[in-house]
Amino acid sequence: MTAELTDPAVAGFVAAVNAGDKEAFFAALTDDATMSDDGTDRDLREWTEREIFSSNGRMDVEEVSTDGRTLTATYTNSTWGSMRTRWVFTVTGGRISRFETGQA
Repeated sequence: MTAELTDPAVAGFVAAVNAGDKEAFFAALTDDATMSDDGTDRDLREWTEREIFSSNGRMDVEEVSTDGRTLTATYTNSTWGSMRTRWVFTVTGGRISRFETGQA
């Protein structure tokens, strides 16, 4: 069951991940966006290529916070299989300026 995404920037991010659409993914982010994985800042382009695009990453969103910017999702890719993850987004000017993810 997929929870309803209420923040347009976050919805665009999830849709781009699930479609494997790099162009839409990076369009959802600010030019200077940053990210962290399990509390460690990572190189966004390197991490997304490895963890999302070249490994067929997919998000099945289970829960959404009331502001629409914190998600719990089952994240699946061909490297790690499926795991329950938490995603926290900072949205600036309608685009994501930072996201933090890790195991939930």
